[in-house]
Amino acid sequence: RRAGSLLCTAATTLDNTATDTAIWRDGVRIATVTSYAEVPIISPSVTMLTVGERDLRTAVLFPSDHVPGSRRLPVIMSPYGGPHARMAVETGLMYGTAQWLADQGYCVVVSDGRGTPGRGPAWDRSVRGDLATPALEAQVAALEGVAAAYPDDVDTSRVGIRGWSFGGFLSALAVLSRPDIFHAAVVGAPVTEWRLYDTGYTERYLGLPQDNPDAYDRSSLIPLAPQLTRPMLIIHGLADDNVVVANTLQFSSALLAAGRPHAVLPLSGVTHMTPQEVVAENLLRAEVDFFASALAR
Repeated sequence: RRAGSLLCTAATTLDNTATDTAIWRDGVRIATVTSYAEVPIISPSVTMLTVGERDLRTAVLFPSDHVPGSRRLPVIMSPYGGPHARMAVETGLMYGTAQWLADQGYCVVVSDGRGTPGRGPAWDRSVRGDLATPALEAQVAALEGVAAAYPDDVDTSRVGIRGWSFGGFLSALAVLSRPDIFHAAVVGAPVTEWRLYDTGYTERYLGLPQDNPDAYDRSSLIPLAPQLTRPMLIIHGLADDNVVVANTLQFSSALLAAGRPHAVLPLSGVTHMTPQEVVAENLLRAEVDFFASALAR
């Protein structure tokens, strides 16, 4: 990089344990800066698309060794899908986990739907009074758009969906409401009943529960429990102080009362975002095992 009369050049040591950056001024090497930062073992290969009538911002990842047109892969949708967070962004290692999942033999799709930030006030407010319908419609449209872009590379008869927090809510909603499209779900730390969630967040979109009970009912998973016909794995930290575990307990109870088989993985001592590296790694392996079984031919 040249800045005035300064020039920086970099070289990596043979064992890839360090990178030396030489600082030159007017042709004279004046310093060397050594970085010992770990070299990532995953290099995401991401294609950014805009799909559907609403130009949904969508990221698509295939296995590192995938040859286009050589095989049709099962799909894993991996959204957040709610307010305050974008996932389909062109940012460095944003897709490290997604690429790892793709390398297990999947097409991974990350798409931001209505209500996610960065598209203007009307887009933000499109979820007012209903946190469910617009978010789910966006994931369906994103899947259809990716399938149209890669007809020889994706198998829409085998579609899983995974998510955490709002993404967990959206994953459960997907298999409950659209089992014709979504065939298995990993549901992480889900808000299943918005009356149980933080009022400062929820009332911004649904209003007061006593004034707008219909909005809360439209956005609740509990009444949908009897509709479950697809494999579902629910994961929740028992020490979660953001989305309290009562969400999963009430939902699981409703599923059980309706006679709907499902699996619940409780995480003792784990809070909302699972910061423990060993736990996070083994959770991903558990997800892959679940999808391998649920999406098998």
